[in-house]
Amino acid sequence: MKFESVTLDDARRVMAAGEARAAELGVPCNIAVVDAGAHLVAHIRMDGSQLASIGHAIDKAFTSCAYRRSTEALGRDAQPAGPLYGVANSQQGRVVVFAGGIPLVHEGRVVGAIGVSGGTIDEDHAVAEAAVAAF
Repeated sequence: MKFESVTLDDARRVMAAGEARAAELGVPCNIAVVDAGAHLVAHIRMDGSQLASIGHAIDKAFTSCAYRRSTEALGRDAQPAGPLYGVANSQQGRVVVFAGGIPLVHEGRVVGAIGVSGGTIDEDHAVAEAAVAAF
């Protein structure tokens, strides 16, 4: 059978790697994983993380999966005069155009995504990268 989407076990593994990186950085984060259809598989909220970051993490994962690219890359194209300027106003406001969301790719196909929020955009991206590396 062909691998089509992340599983709960996959989500737990990548979230644990992200959580470990966030702890190293001393940044309590929210970490979310969505499946190939951009539906939430799992979410964790580290002790002390910002409440507003819950939605940001989930929406970063959604955005990254739906647009099949990192939210950081999408953000570059969403700048004024960019080819995707205004995209942040689509999908009922769920599209996030700053770092912290990265697709999970298996054999060249996006099978889910991770979203991280709670630190600076550089910290969020670093935590997401650590999570992806565990995939």
